[in-house]
Amino acid sequence: MAEKKQDPGSKNHLDQSALAAIFDLYSHAIFRYTLRLCEDPLEADQIVGDVFNQFLEQVSRGGGPKTNLKSYLYQIAYHIVIDHIRERQRILPIDIVDSSREGVSLESQVEELTLLKELSSAIQNDLTEDQKHVIILRFQEDLSLRETADIMGKDINAIKSSQKRAILKLQKSLGNTP
Repeated sequence: MAEKKQDPGSKNHLDQSALAAIFDLYSHAIFRYTLRLCEDPLEADQIVGDVFNQFLEQVSRGGGPKTNLKSYLYQIAYHIVIDHIRERQRILPIDIVDSSREGVSLESQVEELTLLKELSSAIQNDLTEDQKHVIILRFQEDLSLRETADIMGKDINAIKSSQKRAILKLQKSLGNTP
């Protein structure tokens, strides 16, 4: 059986080196994001594969991002994670990783870890799914309001409102009401 070669001038030809560069550039961030939501490295890895598979399918059909590739990939990941949540019909825990630092006392590290666990619990128990995603995208992934809005398919004012409500809920949960 003869191997079928693609015509470099055809629409279906995808630049393999460009695709590899895109994967190298964004796969780790997408993995971190999904891992924070599902706490399962195997599931997060599966989701990353699904994200790039969907991306390749869209690009091969002439679709894909119109402006911001990063937001587009996070948006795909967001929708896949939501699908996983719906499949399991339970709330996914959020992983807040504490990295040990030199020069910080053990007492301070324990206090910080306790606060992080309380915050993680408050995020888990007190926030809606949308609020959790806003908090993760804005503060853990360090994305802009515009990027977060694009990923979640909402306008910036809805993201601001959701973020404000989430922060107020977290402050109340942690006993830090303004």
